Amino acid sequence: MAEVAPDGFLDALRAIVGPERVLAEAGDIASFLTDWRGRFTGRARAVVLPGDSAQVAAVVRACRDARVPIVPQGGRTGLVLGSVPDASGEAIVLSLRRLNRIRSIDAANRTMTAEAGCILADIQAAASEAGMLFPLSLAAEGSCTIGGNLSTNAGGTAVLRYGNTRELCLGLEVVTADGEVWDGLRGLRKDNTGYALRELFIGAEGTLGVITAAVLKLYPAPQAALTALVALDSPRHALDLLGLLQARCGASLTGFELMSAFCLQLVATHFPDLPRPFSGPHPQYALVELSSNESGEHAQTLLEAAVGAALEVGVARDAVVATSNQQALGLWRLREHIPLAQAAAGKNIKHDISLPVSTIPDFILQADAALQAAFPGCQPVTFGHLGDGNLHYNVAPADGEAHDAFLAHQGAINRIVHDAVAAFNGSISAEHGIGMLKREELARYKSPVELDMMRAIKAALDPLGIMNPGKIL
Repeated sequence: MAEVAPDGFLDALRAIVGPERVLAEAGDIASFLTDWRGRFTGRARAVVLPGDSAQVAAVVRACRDARVPIVPQGGRTGLVLGSVPDASGEAIVLSLRRLNRIRSIDAANRTMTAEAGCILADIQAAASEAGMLFPLSLAAEGSCTIGGNLSTNAGGTAVLRYGNTRELCLGLEVVTADGEVWDGLRGLRKDNTGYALRELFIGAEGTLGVITAAVLKLYPAPQAALTALVALDSPRHALDLLGLLQARCGASLTGFELMSAFCLQLVATHFPDLPRPFSGPHPQYALVELSSNESGEHAQTLLEAAVGAALEVGVARDAVVATSNQQALGLWRLREHIPLAQAAAGKNIKHDISLPVSTIPDFILQADAALQAAFPGCQPVTFGHLGDGNLHYNVAPADGEAHDAFLAHQGAINRIVHDAVAAFNGSISAEHGIGMLKREELARYKSPVELDMMRAIKAALDPLGIMNPGKIL
């Protein structure tokens, strides 16, 4: 990509957003250039902070005219190097954090219109203040932005009941690669007027345009939410428990998280102050959440009856049902601290995969066996959203093995895991996206027909290739 008029380019951006909103000094832009895990630091010509969609459009037009690449950035909590620039230093980082206004809430239509830079937790709070629920929930909700959630089609813990971010969005406002503003902020649940343009931009990681605002679905706030931790013999028993709960509890089943014994062992080691609900270890655990729009008593009766049935028929070994919000938070903290415990234990090789729910027990058996055959003693750290088929299937080194030496095998371990995923008709990325990190893996596992269609869409909507280049494709 040829550079055009580099000398006057930053001055043009300053004229659009104001001199103080174009950061070019190394000390000012450093925090925008490194990914959340600290694995990669890119370079950028500048960081630009527009204040509204009109300024975003003007910045994109300036970049189009100067042939300067654009890297859209939200809360910078992504895990696949999708929101940081590459090492060339040619791009600008387009930070959307100033687009942080909730424009409106339509209570009767159960929708909220929010700008892309709104922090997810702030959206949740605004919905709650209006007596409603925005159900997207994930570990980074205190710092991630809704624009980033949409750009990666984030999942989280409530997908089982409410769906991914894609299912929670009715309309978008997008700045195209030509610097035009597409106003698709329609709060319609039915709109059969041609191509579903909204679907192209959700999950596209900023490679087709810049999401600047969205119409989000809201739901009635539940009267009560109850949590239980269930001890199990195997992933097969977890699948049986899921089926039993779905049959007995229906749509009240909001979350179903699988955690292996090794996961909770890590948490107990590195966070000894967290609860230890059982007197001894069990091979697997399921963290279950029910929510009810009737009453707390109704939810408790439903959950206790379902868990009791699971114990009676031998699906479950033991169970603890939280009797207070504090106990429920304690159980969820066990799940949420697994990634933190992994980080405290040292480096590991991460996989964010999805599979047909019915195949997960067989996948775990096959992948575990293949890894042990190739790397004896390695330790799979298996946890995730079993209810929607999303596993975080991470691999830690054997006890005593040097972590850096183990990471040298990342390519071989990825191949074992991803080949097993492909054998079960799964996906190598469930909720984290592709970014730069999984770009080569995507090319290996997507069919040529799929890749050609994706490239055709990219070429049609971003013919100059300035939108987040080097990501996904």
